[in-house]
Amino acid sequence: MNYDVLLTFNAGSSSLKIGVFEIGSGTAHSTGRAKIDFETSPLRLVGKIGGLAFERELFGDPESDFGEVVNQVIDHLDAVVSGRITAAAHRVVHGGIKFDGPVLIGDKVLDDIESLVHLAPLHQPAALRVIRAVRESQPEIAQTASFDTAFHASQADVVRRLAIPRAMHDDGVRRYGFHGLSYAYIARALEQIAPQVAAGRVVACHLGSGASVCGMIGGRSRDTSMGFSALDGIPMATRPGWIDPGALLYLMRKGMRQPERIEQFLYHECGLLGVSGISGDTRVLLKDPSHEATEAIDLFCLRVAGEISRQATTLGGLDAVVFTAGVGENQPEIRGRVAERLGWLGLELDDGRNEANSQIISTTDSSIKVFVIPTDEEQVIADEALSVLSHHKL
Repeated sequence: MNYDVLLTFNAGSSSLKIGVFEIGSGTAHSTGRAKIDFETSPLRLVGKIGGLAFERELFGDPESDFGEVVNQVIDHLDAVVSGRITAAAHRVVHGGIKFDGPVLIGDKVLDDIESLVHLAPLHQPAALRVIRAVRESQPEIAQTASFDTAFHASQADVVRRLAIPRAMHDDGVRRYGFHGLSYAYIARALEQIAPQVAAGRVVACHLGSGASVCGMIGGRSRDTSMGFSALDGIPMATRPGWIDPGALLYLMRKGMRQPERIEQFLYHECGLLGVSGISGDTRVLLKDPSHEATEAIDLFCLRVAGEISRQATTLGGLDAVVFTAGVGENQPEIRGRVAERLGWLGLELDDGRNEANSQIISTTDSSIKVFVIPTDEEQVIADEALSVLSHHKL
């Protein structure tokens, strides 16, 4: 049987991840994934659909001919999927105070997303150019947007507030939080795995090249480490996490005055790369015996553990911790070092389960349950899109 097909687009600055979902059955069933790495030449669409791997060369420059590149992607996928591509769904990093859930993209929504570029200048444009490219090349395809910030709209105003004049808060200068699509998936997955635990006080740790921590009660966001931007919170591969504003004032007085230079510094020269001087990749650093590499890992684990503890303060306690994303799902040593710093809370890992990346890695005596749950942002994007499309009867 042929079903209608939905494509999900998760756009980054250097890559485009694509999910393929059958939706004619009333649910979003994943049938394949594909990816373009914009840093390779020539461009290639690489993926697997229905268990069959494929690779297609794409023609055109990803900057000047992006619309044509996207058109080729859709044509290639249309030739290999079992069904008709009827919709496209996009991950958009920032929803500002305008969007607290997924939406159908029309002219007004597109303008509103565009108006938020200044809040996420390195992330928002990537999604916008895919949306526009699909619009131009395939205008008959319905499009939806899912926002990384929307999951955190359930937080109390006092949690989202910065200690700045109220008028600035009302104008949108506030803590937003990110990685919301990942946390939405974890909340749902944990409810299926351990519903009683999911109903309680849970801290999820999305640890990848970008990293954050989110405190949830009953699967709803109550606090998170990232704030106004994706720079805040725990250290990341190349981003600093918390940084004293006074340090930035000092750097500006020392000559780093241009916003573009400061932006480059904060997004690409800090974090684990900055501390180690070697790499922002924890896999590389864990294999390096140097003092600098060790210190970078120690700092990362210290800050993650400290943020979990801070989240517990907001939640009023802690029942479970979930590790997810590339580092969280696959690096037992990182999880072990974080857990070791939380022993005072009664958290204890089973070393064998941790090394095996088991779903539950805490001991039976641990006061806090610890899970490893792979995340799937594309599934959340597809599910949210289907709910929007069903509501609009498209």
